[in-house]
Amino acid sequence: MKHIVILTGAGMSAESGLKTFRDANGLWEGHNVTEVATPEGFHANPELVLEFYNQRRRQLQQVEPNFAHYGIAQLEKDYTVSVITQNIDDLHERAGSKNVIHLHGELLKVRSTFDITDIQEWKKDLLLGDICKKGYQLRPHIVWFGEAVPMIEKAIDICMTAEILVIIGTSMQVYPAASLIHYVPHGTPIYFIDPKPTLESKQNLTVIAENATVGIKQFIELIKIL
Repeated sequence: MKHIVILTGAGMSAESGLKTFRDANGLWEGHNVTEVATPEGFHANPELVLEFYNQRRRQLQQVEPNFAHYGIAQLEKDYTVSVITQNIDDLHERAGSKNVIHLHGELLKVRSTFDITDIQEWKKDLLLGDICKKGYQLRPHIVWFGEAVPMIEKAIDICMTAEILVIIGTSMQVYPAASLIHYVPHGTPIYFIDPKPTLESKQNLTVIAENATVGIKQFIELIKIL
């Protein structure tokens, strides 16, 4: 079966009701990114950071996957599908996708501030005083600005085996995720789905200027004729 690699960003989950990073009324409204999404911010005001992600976690558990998530999962019937997401939600998994790489961490997991390999599933609020088995404070399992992206090498390896690449709902401005497009084999068909695309159609790159749910429908129709 052909290997489809799908790279998703915040626009993928927007139609499920999760706000996108760059919206005027977006996820970080009222908070400077350095306050809630950096190690320095966590050190300066851990209670603020924990509550910020507690709110995100509560919201995530109140929304559902949208048609685009389900459409991607359904592709597994006819293709080998790898999802590489910049999103920290679990909507791909809930829709049924089996192979999902989270570049920027996972909201429903926490990890030790002492041992980065000590990761736990976590659906409730995370509070000061919640500690790992070695007695250290737990923190959100999120890749904050200024931190390494540990899954990027695995993502690169996956992209190097892509026979089709689909990019959905991302500005392609955030690195290292934006660099993944350069690792697919030369000539690989690339589809870019976004209502405000930052790329233009050319040669092997097809732009679908739609939101995720409409764009996935169009993509599925297009690959039927390949």
